[in-house]
Amino acid sequence: MAPSMESTTGFKFDNVRRNQLLGDKGYKVPTATKTGTTIVGLIFRDGVILGADTRATAGPIVADKNCEKIHYLAPNMYCCGAGTAADTEFTTNMISSQLALHSLSTGREARVVTAMTMLKQYLFKYQGHIGAALVLGGYDVGGPHLFTIYPHGSTDKLPYVTMGSGSLAAMSVFESRWRQGMSREEGIELVKDAIEAGIFNDMGSGSNVDVCVITKGNTEYLRNYARPNERVEKEQSYKFPAGTTEFIVPRPAGVAAGEESTAMDTSA
Repeated sequence: MAPSMESTTGFKFDNVRRNQLLGDKGYKVPTATKTGTTIVGLIFRDGVILGADTRATAGPIVADKNCEKIHYLAPNMYCCGAGTAADTEFTTNMISSQLALHSLSTGREARVVTAMTMLKQYLFKYQGHIGAALVLGGYDVGGPHLFTIYPHGSTDKLPYVTMGSGSLAAMSVFESRWRQGMSREEGIELVKDAIEAGIFNDMGSGSNVDVCVITKGNTEYLRNYARPNERVEKEQSYKFPAGTTEFIVPRPAGVAAGEESTAMDTSA
């Protein structure tokens, strides 16, 4: 009987043992980067509508309240980015320049599937270490197209999609109200409501709603289309007059316990 040989295919769990060893030695075990965003897209009667919130976070800190998450790729296509803001921005900028060179060399408008292929091949090469989860939408000679591209390079082609930490809340709105052949106004309203569902149900999403409408030969970027979190004047005044809070005057030396006096705060 031939000796058994170790299989060279399948899942490997070397990093699990490595992390256990690091933990046993008192080192901090590596953790996944947590990000927050809600991005969506849908196909309507005349094209594609993309939507995104505008909150950028750095851990528990809101780093930017009005961040642009819908990125330009070509005149006929845009791409929403969730994940690490720098990764989404630089990845889409790089693919945008490649699409421009492609159009110049071929003399034709770039196809959406071409951008999708460039993005998925680039992300797959880095095995998920580039934290860019993308919703790609556009209109070309084949009509409207909508794709999702995950950080590891896998893709989906669907009539409506959501991504990001607020994606489940947004998907609940899409699944209950999306239908084929929606008008432009209906599609924009549905995208707005889906993003707002992410904003109000996910701590990593917030601020405003950006919308991008892509139709044959035309693209309309509606920056800050909705502002569901605008600050309003406070309903009450929280200024208290001097003397509102009582405090104990420190006992001077030589004064017996129990003889402290209570005074009023008279500071301005």
